[in-house]
Amino acid sequence: APIIGVIVLFVFGASTYNVTSPLYAPMYGISKLVESPALLSRLDLFAEQYKAPLITPFMLIGIAVLALILLITFGWQNVGAAYVLRGLYRGDPVFVFTDFFYGIKKNLKQGFVIGVIDFICSAVLIFDIYYFYTSGSSIMLGILVAVSIIYIFMRFYIYQLIITFDIKIFKAIKNALIFSILGIIRNTIAGVGIVLIIAIHAVLALFALGYGISIPLVVPFIYILSLLGFISVYAAYPVIEKYMIKPYENEPTDDEDDGLNEGSEQATTSETN
Repeated sequence: APIIGVIVLFVFGASTYNVTSPLYAPMYGISKLVESPALLSRLDLFAEQYKAPLITPFMLIGIAVLALILLITFGWQNVGAAYVLRGLYRGDPVFVFTDFFYGIKKNLKQGFVIGVIDFICSAVLIFDIYYFYTSGSSIMLGILVAVSIIYIFMRFYIYQLIITFDIKIFKAIKNALIFSILGIIRNTIAGVGIVLIIAIHAVLALFALGYGISIPLVVPFIYILSLLGFISVYAAYPVIEKYMIKPYENEPTDDEDDGLNEGSEQATTSETN
């Protein structure tokens, strides 16, 4: 919702007209100094304008408020979605809205803290990749892309670990890093699948826009986010089950265990009203 709100601000907010060609400004200046019919005729070719959003103080305040809302609710959205998607993968009875808010309620504090950490890390990585891409530093760009891939794989596990086990945030991050390596094959296949789905939808959207069709820009929002989330759960949960559930499911939980052994599994059935 905050992302859609930002889009609405840009689409329906204040706007101004800009020329499409950077040659218009210098040619216009020359036309004021030199009388040339040929120059004036060519000036018309570069005078086409387009309507662009105008950044106003109101828009900046609106974007800041929406960004703050996204920051605060980011982790809760993810733990709620992770709880629902885990139930779908395991074949549990799932009541989408009830289970979504139940997952948030059961992981309110951890969901908020891990969400803030996740939001900041994601924003920093995106900014750094953009910065080094525009600056032409290929070595740092390659390193950041590799780090980002590992972090994406870690995100497959972080929220699943939080909703499944009574585990500290640092341990969840540590175990997510371990699982990103242990499940490298499943993670890679899931990552390729996610990239392909996004690429296919991007191509279809560009193709449709060429014919003035805007529906492909709206329809994917109905299912694509949940589809990508389910792919990540489908890749991650079997790894968690293999290393953290099955070996200890018949043994009492040792609160003093460290690493992969720490934590006790929460209730596996969804609570419904």
